[in-house]
Amino acid sequence: MIRRLRRALRSRAMAVYRVGVDIGGTFTDIVLLGSDGKIHTLKIASSVDDYGRAIVEGLRQLFGETDASAAAIEEIRHGTTVASNAILERKGARVGLITTEGFRDVLEIRTLRMPRLYDLGWSKPEPLVPRYLRQTVGERVDQLGRIERALESADAERAVAKLLAEKVEAIAVCLLNSFANPAHEFMLAEIVKRRAPQMPLSISYQVLPEIKEYERTSTTVINAYVMPIVATYLHALRQRLDAAEMPARLLLMQSNGGLMTSAAAIERPMHIIESGPAGGVVGAQALARSMRLDKII
Repeated sequence: MIRRLRRALRSRAMAVYRVGVDIGGTFTDIVLLGSDGKIHTLKIASSVDDYGRAIVEGLRQLFGETDASAAAIEEIRHGTTVASNAILERKGARVGLITTEGFRDVLEIRTLRMPRLYDLGWSKPEPLVPRYLRQTVGERVDQLGRIERALESADAERAVAKLLAEKVEAIAVCLLNSFANPAHEFMLAEIVKRRAPQMPLSISYQVLPEIKEYERTSTTVINAYVMPIVATYLHALRQRLDAAEMPARLLLMQSNGGLMTSAAAIERPMHIIESGPAGGVVGAQALARSMRLDKII
């Protein structure tokens, strides 16, 4: 019915709209851009207990002030700090990590570089995965992807079982040189899916299939850390939009200034950690271009 109404609107040459939404801890900003070029804006208080409520209520308020309607919304573009806030406030998931034997402490060893070389009072931030939630397995793949030591199924089962016994809320898997051959990571992933089908799972080969152990491990862990909270948020937002008869597709601003679908953001929430700030940069760039300003910094 909504699709038929939308087609009818187009056939009458009436405006359709795209929505831009940015949520902060205090205010929610909504921009309504019509195909006729008209722009409508609204700033309302954020609903911290359920951010989606402020979005829907704000859109309804704009509908009352304009000729727009729920059926005329084509697309909703959303910038959010949900993921970054979870990391800064350390309110993400209880994550378990499975890695190669001998690499249990890569999150703490990092790259051996200190951001403040001569600051004797500086201390490393606590890793997102405490040591007792890091399990290792006996396996080895060389840099060319050749298996030097095969992962035994019993060892893989043991590692997964120990993390499940610790009641982890998400699991990250990052094995040495898995970017060249992910066979052992996929083996562990199958065990996790069989033992805990609903468990959020982050596999390094799928998240960041590149060299450099610390970067790949930390990125995989961060992805797992924010997966549950981002999934809960986006599912709730989608339900609120559907209940308000706004089936428009939902796109999330990525840290690189691009867009991704809500389904992709649920699987790879690491890409929306700088979602909110990135939107500001992209907007400033567009404004400067329209005003023919070469330098805005």
